[in-house]
Amino acid sequence: MNDRTLLEVRNLSTWFGPEARPLRVVDGVSFRIGRGECLALLGESGCGKSMTALSLLRLVPEPAGRVVDGEVLLEGEDLLALPEMAMRRVRGRRLSMIFQEPMTSLNPVLTVGYQIGEVLARHHGLGRRARRRRALELLAAVGIPDPARRVDDYPHQLSGGMKQRVMIALALAGEPDLLIADEPTTALDVTIQAQIMELLGRIRRERHMAMLLITHDLGVVADHADRVAVMYAGEIVEQAPRDAFFAEPLHPYARKLFAAVPGFRLRGRRLQTIPGGVPRLDQVFTGCRFADRCEEAWDHCRAHVPREVSPAPGRSVRCHRFDPGVTAPPAAAAVPPPPATAGPAPAVAGPVLAARGLAVHFPVRKGLLRRVAARVRAVDGVDLELYPGRTLALVGESGCGKTTVGKALLQLVRPTAGSVVFQGRELTALRGEALRRLRAHMQMVFQDPFSSMNPRMEVGAIVEEGMRALGLGDAQRRAARVQTLLEQVGLPAEAAHRYPHEFSGGQRQRIAIARALAVEPALLVCDEPTSALDVSVQAQILNLLQDLQQKLGLSYLFITHNLSVVEHLAHEVAVMYLGRLVEQGPVEKVMRAPRHPYTRALLSAVPVPDPRRRREIIRLQGELPSPLSPPAGCHFHPRCPEAMDVCRRCYPQWSEVEPGWRVACHVQTTEDRGQKTED
Repeated sequence: MNDRTLLEVRNLSTWFGPEARPLRVVDGVSFRIGRGECLALLGESGCGKSMTALSLLRLVPEPAGRVVDGEVLLEGEDLLALPEMAMRRVRGRRLSMIFQEPMTSLNPVLTVGYQIGEVLARHHGLGRRARRRRALELLAAVGIPDPARRVDDYPHQLSGGMKQRVMIALALAGEPDLLIADEPTTALDVTIQAQIMELLGRIRRERHMAMLLITHDLGVVADHADRVAVMYAGEIVEQAPRDAFFAEPLHPYARKLFAAVPGFRLRGRRLQTIPGGVPRLDQVFTGCRFADRCEEAWDHCRAHVPREVSPAPGRSVRCHRFDPGVTAPPAAAAVPPPPATAGPAPAVAGPVLAARGLAVHFPVRKGLLRRVAARVRAVDGVDLELYPGRTLALVGESGCGKTTVGKALLQLVRPTAGSVVFQGRELTALRGEALRRLRAHMQMVFQDPFSSMNPRMEVGAIVEEGMRALGLGDAQRRAARVQTLLEQVGLPAEAAHRYPHEFSGGQRQRIAIARALAVEPALLVCDEPTSALDVSVQAQILNLLQDLQQKLGLSYLFITHNLSVVEHLAHEVAVMYLGRLVEQGPVEKVMRAPRHPYTRALLSAVPVPDPRRRREIIRLQGELPSPLSPPAGCHFHPRCPEAMDVCRRCYPQWSEVEPGWRVACHVQTTEDRGQKTED
C-alpha cells in the first residue's frame, strides 16, 4: 500500500447458495481507494456492486451468503480477520454506508433525531443533550430546512429528498474515513439529485473523506468521480481515471453502456442495446463472461479467461484484445445505430385527446364527523392536447401532480373540474359500461410493473386479462393474440407459462407494455416506465416504444423526470410545477432554450456523461411547497431566483413565445414587452 491508499481490496469473493454449486456474486474483485478520492463502481443491476459494498462492511446476509476469499485492508488492517465486536467499532465510525432505499433503511417508529443519536452514542459516547445538539448540526449540514422541527419527525413525514439527506446525516455522524454511497440518487428528481451529489462532494472535500460511489448513471460518474471501475457478472472488467475513461472506454461492455445513453445526439435513431443477458453465476467460467453478448468476440474469448492487463498507466482491462500475448482478429468497424423503424407519418388531424381546465382536488377530512377541512390541489387547471402518433412528455419534480394527471385523463381518478375529450367523446360525462368500453382505447403502463401484476397469475393470463374483461374474441383467438404480443415486445412464446418473479425488471416492463397493447389502444399513458432500469435495459424499452409508435400509430403521454429520455423520445414537452403547467412546446425548442426559470433550473441540473462539459447548476431554494396551501401569486416565486413583486401578487397568464410554444411567467412576459418596444 502506498501512503495515500486508505482502502485496498484484494481478490474479494462472496458466494451464495450451496457449496456444490454456489452463485459467485463477487468473484475476485480488487481495487484501491485513496484518501479523499471518489471511486465510482459502475455497472448494470445484478453485477455485484451492492454486494461488494456489503462485503466490505461484513454485512453479507448469512447463512445464505459468505465471503470465501480475499482481503479488505483499511490502512493495512484486514477487516475480514477482525472479530465481530471489533468490526462493530469500524462500521459507522471508519466505514459508513448510505443505503439505496432510505425508506426501508430508516426505522419507521423512531424519530430521525433518535436514530442519529444512536450513532453518536455508540461511536462518540455523547450524552442526551449533546446528541440532540449534534443531530441538529448534522441535519443543518445536510440541508434539512428547519432542523429544530424536523429532528422530531418520523421518516414518513419527510419527502424523498429529505429522507436521503437524513441517511447522509446518519452516515456522517460517525465521521467516517470512507463513505459508501449505494445509488444515492436513484429515482430522485434531477434537482434533488444535484443537491444530494453537491452536498456529498462538499463534505468529501471539507473532511478529506474517501467515497465509493455505486451507480449506473454515467452523468453522475462524469461529475463526481476521480476514478472509475466497471463491474460485470461479479468481476471488475475495467479501471481507469475518470477523464481517460470518458475519452475512450476500452472494454466492449463499457462502450456499449455509452452507446445506450439517450439524448438529442441519437434523436430519431435507435439506441444501441446489449443483446442477451448476464450469464448465470453458478458456474466456473472458462472464457470471457461477456463473450456471448460481445460483437467483437471470437473463439479464443469463449475458451480462455481474459487476464487483467494494463494498456496505459493507471488503467486496467480484462479483454483479450488488449493482451499483448494474444493475437486478435481485426475488430469490425463500428456501425452507427439504424434509424427508427419507418412507419406511417402522423396524421395532420385534431388531437386524439384534449384536456381543458383539468383539476383534481383531494379532500382533507378532520374531526369526529370527518368534515372537509381543506383540499389538496394535486392538479389545478391543466390544459393538454395529444395528437395521433406523437409523444407528449410531462416532466416535473415528484409531488407536482404528473401521475395524477395521467390517472385523471383515463378517469382512473375522477376530475374535480374540467373537460377531457378522447376521440371526440367527453370522458367526464361517461359512467359504467360506456366508459369501460372506451377505456380499451387508452391504457396505462405503470411505474412499477411487478406491483401492478398478480404474482399468482401466469404471464399469459396477465396479458390476456384485459381482453377477457372486455369480451374480446374467444379463448383460442386470445391465446394467439397473447403469443403475438409477447413476440412483439421481444419475449419468447414460452414466457406465457411463467410467473412475474421469474423475469428481470426490463422483461417485466415489456410484459406490462404487452398487457396494455392487448386491447389495441390508441393512447398509452406511460408513468415513469424506465425510472428504475439500467441504461442498457432502458435503451431496449425506448427502442420498443419507438418501434410500436411507428408501426401502430400510438400516441404516448410519457410521464418522467429523466430529461435525457425526453430529449430522445418526445415530440412535445409540458413542464409541471405544483399542479399547474408552466411551459409547453416542441422538445427541440423548450429543451435547448427554456423560457421559464423552473424549466431552466431543471435542465441545468441534468448530469451530462462528459466530464469536459462544465455546467452551472441553478440551485432552487427550499422544498416544493405543499399543494394543500400553495403560495399566493406564482406558485414558483418562493424558490425563483428571478421573482418580482408582481410574481408574489398574481398568477401569470400564458404568454406565447411562438406558435405552439407557450410559457406562464411574469418575467418572460416583461422581457417580451421590452423586446417589442425595442423593435
